[in-house]
Amino acid sequence: MFQTEIIEKCKANNRLAQMQLYNQYCNGMYIVANRFVKDAAEAEDIVQEAFIKAFTKLHQYKAEVTFGAWLKRIVVNKSIDYLKSKRQQLVALEDVHLKVVDTPNDDKWLVDDAVTISEVKSAINTLPDKYKYVVMLYLIEGYDHQEISEILSISEVASRTQLSRGKQKLQELLKHQKNGTRY
Repeated sequence: MFQTEIIEKCKANNRLAQMQLYNQYCNGMYIVANRFVKDAAEAEDIVQEAFIKAFTKLHQYKAEVTFGAWLKRIVVNKSIDYLKSKRQQLVALEDVHLKVVDTPNDDKWLVDDAVTISEVKSAINTLPDKYKYVVMLYLIEGYDHQEISEILSISEVASRTQLSRGKQKLQELLKHQKNGTRY
């Protein structure tokens, strides 16, 4: 059955089609939620809430992006809402005068070959929230600055600035880690 057929059946409240769509995407969406909230039970709840919202708002899905990308945005937003509700507030990025720091080597963001992906992810988790979310959304989730600005309710300039500063801080953390100093 094609994806569009399944989605049309889901719009008609076909429970079998909804279960099929859920089974297709639940594991991937759980991984996304868990990257943000770092709690298995909360990540499961977020995924459930995201699917409920997706099924109730399915009439708004216009297939301009893949269903998976549309659902992923819902999961990311639900994850961030959860973090905000737990007083892990995002720093008010717009309150600070932001200036994009354009570095000529911005496209050449390199880390030592000996650094593992798990070490990078671990270092990202130690970043201050104002950098961590932008870095995660950009580097790990693959969102662009326009999408990040919409998700986090910040300007694109703020997104670019926080990414630049976050990557710089991340490189410092990884360098200290390589040299054996704690971050």
